[in-house]
Amino acid sequence: MVRRFFCILCLLMLSCPFLAAQDTSAQREQKEKLEKEIELINKQLSSADSKSRSALSNYNLVSKKITNRKKLLEGSRRKEREIGDQIYLKQKEINALQASYDTLSAHYDRLVLGAYKNRDARIWYMYILSSGDLSQAYRRYGYFKSLASQIQTQARLLESQKEELLRQKAALQEMKKQQKQQSDESQKELGRLTEEQKESKKLVNNLNREKKRYQKELASKKKQVEALDREIARLVKEAMGNSKSGKTEIDQALAAEFSKNKGRLPWPADGPVVEPFGERYHPVYKNIKLPKNNGISIALKSGTAVKCVFDGVVKQVLVMPGFNQCVLVQHGNYFTFYCKLRNVSVKSGQKVKTGQQLGIVDTINKDTQLHFQVWKDSSPQNPESWLK
Repeated sequence: MVRRFFCILCLLMLSCPFLAAQDTSAQREQKEKLEKEIELINKQLSSADSKSRSALSNYNLVSKKITNRKKLLEGSRRKEREIGDQIYLKQKEINALQASYDTLSAHYDRLVLGAYKNRDARIWYMYILSSGDLSQAYRRYGYFKSLASQIQTQARLLESQKEELLRQKAALQEMKKQQKQQSDESQKELGRLTEEQKESKKLVNNLNREKKRYQKELASKKKQVEALDREIARLVKEAMGNSKSGKTEIDQALAAEFSKNKGRLPWPADGPVVEPFGERYHPVYKNIKLPKNNGISIALKSGTAVKCVFDGVVKQVLVMPGFNQCVLVQHGNYFTFYCKLRNVSVKSGQKVKTGQQLGIVDTINKDTQLHFQVWKDSSPQNPESWLK
């Protein structure tokens, strides 16, 4: 019975996987990505251009850094809770193991005590000889024969369980050590977040002091954005119009493949999104509506290569005020648009492959950012819902 209980306990322990205090692969990748983005933003903010860059651009960079920092802090605290849960389960495991060990120990003590009381071989022989018949004598003999075997088996079980108890207690101590380290890391992240929030507050004060100048800059930017959007819409309409008139043919197979890869397209370049898709109000001047963003802006290191996200044909290479060189790639009835480039390495009509370099990101008005758009027919899409 005791042996059966011990076996069941061992099976239960084996069936519950040991939850290591290290991050899962996905958590590690997410943490590394967030830290890499923060490092990139810090480099941009500490560069020589940071003082002459617009206050809004700096504010967007700091805001993105704060968002990432909050995610890191949330992940660190979640990990801290997970380790706490593991400690709780491990303690329950140890308690059950200790109870089993105590039961086995008590049983062993009784066996040893019984053997000690009957240690005189003459008593054993008399007990067997006083049997009523041969069958009873055989059973009594079997009892004494198995007693020594039971004691040996019980001793081995006790030793094995004692070793397991020591291993589990050592694992528990290691978990508590990791929990302390994780708690320290959470405190560090909180300290960094507090400093970054102070930095954001300073930028807000600067923006409030320069509201009139900023409104002029915004008006100029709005004109540039509207001109860009009109030109993209014209080019897309022209491409789709030519297909309807029979001048060009839409590659339906390519379009279907592009559509299937929604949410799995590679990023044109690796960096944090500092200006999201859609309409929004100014983060500081709450009554001022920013120009509608038909794409996203991705902060990048100077000299970063920009790559095509899917097979297609370069529909147009053009230059737009405020956006420098731009490349429009057609994928059937889908289009991707890459803006703020220099040293464009493709030309109109050229077939391009997924991952092929289109050009190098440019630095415009002290900002090194790629402007990226995705269109379906004549409708702009949120690029983040297409990228993996």
